[in-house]
Amino acid sequence: MNILFCGDVVGRAGRDVVIEHLPDLRRRLALDFVIVNGENAAHGFGITDKICSDLYDAGADVITTGNHVWDQRDIIGQIDNDPRLLRPVNYPAGTPGRGVGVFEASRGRRVLVVNVMCRLFMDPLDDPFPALEEAVRLHPLGSAVDAIVIDVHGEASSEKMAMGHAFDGRASLIVGTHTHVPTADAQILGGGTAYQTDAGMCGDYDSVIGMLKEPAIARFRRKMPGERLSPASGQADLCAVYVETDDSSGLARYVAPLRIGGRLAPAWPTDAGDRHGDAVQ
Repeated sequence: MNILFCGDVVGRAGRDVVIEHLPDLRRRLALDFVIVNGENAAHGFGITDKICSDLYDAGADVITTGNHVWDQRDIIGQIDNDPRLLRPVNYPAGTPGRGVGVFEASRGRRVLVVNVMCRLFMDPLDDPFPALEEAVRLHPLGSAVDAIVIDVHGEASSEKMAMGHAFDGRASLIVGTHTHVPTADAQILGGGTAYQTDAGMCGDYDSVIGMLKEPAIARFRRKMPGERLSPASGQADLCAVYVETDDSSGLARYVAPLRIGGRLAPAWPTDAGDRHGDAVQ
């Protein structure tokens, strides 16, 4: 199975670059399933029903979130009606929405997607390790589901790496979000799970993690409340992780970063390019 995970979408620039390229990526990479982290899609803070619909129409199968999931308050009353929009699974019991779901990919194959949030330097949610343990226990890879993708939304690379190794061999892809910077450690772990500490963002990289530079710099220099942060609106890069899974085991057989845009160095899954067409320019 060919799966693409797109990192945090930030503002209109991020939405536009995903909506522009995703239909072509589905075709060129013969994608069976696409996940997009959309927690910063609505002017940098949260997501709306309309944005979800736009991303679905462009080719996203599931949207994950993180600590900004509730920033657009309307989503609180709407998230229960959208099974494809996930919030972190380790929110306390009774929180609206869901953090895990089994979704149908092409040819009737089943993909478990789990959205979990770290606790180091983040909100003190429930322990993410037991939450993940329960999700993968109920849906074992290779029998109950054909692939498992875990979005680990967190600040600390150490905590993300710990989750990667803790669940190695029990998931197809474990990928980090939240820091908005793509890491260079895409790899297949010893147990067969594809891993990357952070997918990066889909947004304008001439910025401070997707936000306009001047107000962000002022906050660090003055340590005082100031102008509200707003997304940068220049040319955006799309940052994602591409993984191919083994049809029998569900484990990864190939993983690579994917970057499209004008600011970061482009990256294309080389093997996939050989099989599915030339790199997107």
